Amino acid sequence: MPEHIKKKLLEEIQILEHELAHELPAEIKKAVAMGDLSENAEYHMAKQRQDFVNARLGQLKRRMAELSLVNLTNIPRDKAGFGSTVVVYDSTKDEEIVYRLVTSEESDVSKGLISTTSPIGRGLVGKRVGDVATIVTPNGKRELEVLKLTTVHDEAGEGDEQSESAAADGQ
Repeated sequence: MPEHIKKKLLEEIQILEHELAHELPAEIKKAVAMGDLSENAEYHMAKQRQDFVNARLGQLKRRMAELSLVNLTNIPRDKAGFGSTVVVYDSTKDEEIVYRLVTSEESDVSKGLISTTSPIGRGLVGKRVGDVATIVTPNGKRELEVLKLTTVHDEAGEGDEQSESAAADGQ
C-alpha cells in the first residue's frame, strides 16, 4: 500500500477514534443532564454522530485491511494494472490522454489519476498496447486504444527485459 495513503487513512482513524472515545461521550453526558431525552435535539444529534463515526471507522478499517492485501507480485508485468501509466487514444475526442491507475483514495480525474474501480479504470485494467477498451460513461460510449503502457514494475526498474537488453546492446 502506498505510504501516503496508509498515513492519510490512519490519521482519519485516529481523529474519529478520539471523537468517539472523548468528545461524543461528553456531548451525550451533557445532553442527558438537560433532562427529557425524547425532545432533546442535542442528545439525538450526538447519538446520530456517534452512529456515523462508528460506521465510518468500520469502513476505514476495512479499507486498510483491503489495501494491506495488495501484493505487487500479483500485478501483471505486461498488462495495465494498479500503478500503470497508460497513454490512450480517445477516438470520440480525437486526442491522446495519459491516465495513471491508482487507488480510489488517490484518484483525481483532473490530474489523470484514475481509480482502478472507476469505469475507465476497470476498462483499462488487463489491456495491452494495441488493445481497445470500450467504456460506457455517463456521457456515452468511449473507445480508448492503448498506445503506450508503463507498469508499476517498469517504473520500479524491475522486469523490463527489453530495456535491459537494449541497454546491454548499446554498451
